[in-house]
Amino acid sequence: MGKSDGIPILDLGPYRAGDAGALETLAAALRHAQENVGFFVIVNHGVPQARIDAAFESARRFHALPLDAKLALKANEHNIGYLPFKGSTTRSSKVNVNTKPNLNEAFFVKRDLAPDHPDVLAGKRYKAPNQWPAEIALPGFRAQVTAYCDALEALARSLLPLYARALDLPADWFAKAFDFPMYTLRMTHYPPVPEPEIEDNQFAIAPHTDSGFLTLLAQSDIPGLTVRLPDGTWVEPPLIPGSFVVNTGDLAHRWTNERFLSTPHRVIHRTPRDRYAVPFFFDCSYDHVMECVPTCTGPGNPPKYPPTTYPEYQLWFGSRNYAHIAPKAGENMAAG
Repeated sequence: MGKSDGIPILDLGPYRAGDAGALETLAAALRHAQENVGFFVIVNHGVPQARIDAAFESARRFHALPLDAKLALKANEHNIGYLPFKGSTTRSSKVNVNTKPNLNEAFFVKRDLAPDHPDVLAGKRYKAPNQWPAEIALPGFRAQVTAYCDALEALARSLLPLYARALDLPADWFAKAFDFPMYTLRMTHYPPVPEPEIEDNQFAIAPHTDSGFLTLLAQSDIPGLTVRLPDGTWVEPPLIPGSFVVNTGDLAHRWTNERFLSTPHRVIHRTPRDRYAVPFFFDCSYDHVMECVPTCTGPGNPPKYPPTTYPEYQLWFGSRNYAHIAPKAGENMAAG
């Protein structure tokens, strides 16, 4: 396993090929990355480069639409749809008091199911469909985005046995929790902005931790992401074409009783070029109750958080960072 600037590089090739001992070797490397950094980079992951390129092109095509067309799809209370430029201010940061809106616009997509799909009716996901631009406006956009989500869901699922073994659990331990996983694709556009300065507390995306279980971020050809290591230094992940940056989110952090780190990161965009990012946020099933992982608690180390579910935590997190997300009367807002 490689390492660059403190962020490990994990090669999935032997594991995907089924080589003897590859699962345990890779799980040990993942354990080290999660307990000491919270970020790692994966190579030989199996997602075709053409599929990744199509996702970036889809983001570019969407954000090239006229503003009126994008505003017609403005993000709703489920955070599905279009978030305008400077439409969010990150208030959940653990390392910085963020006071200014983020210098980006974004389009959010979740699992593409019709409102009458059996799993929707069973309460296994938000009861809200995606907001797609008309096919005539962006031919093939929906198909390309859905195909990318399918590919990344498959990749994320393939990592679950590694996470289980990294936590000294049976390889299939997470299978039930992720039998119908939730996910969100955020298609972000960072336009060129004259000299945004850290000293002015202005960021493309301000310092934050992700909210979910894990994030898969296809590498952009324009740097900007920086990660805050546990010693307080900020580093850029190694820029490896075709690779994915992977990090733990807050739900995995609390599910593992803080054994796995949820590491702060930010984006600073100072180039004259438009930058795009397509982070994929992967979570357990909508109705699964996340209680402390049994190998992460014991005498002298009781659970630090009460059980929670995906919708409960996402409502709390979203309402702090997005003005258009607000709890309805009676909804649980406890983060634990």
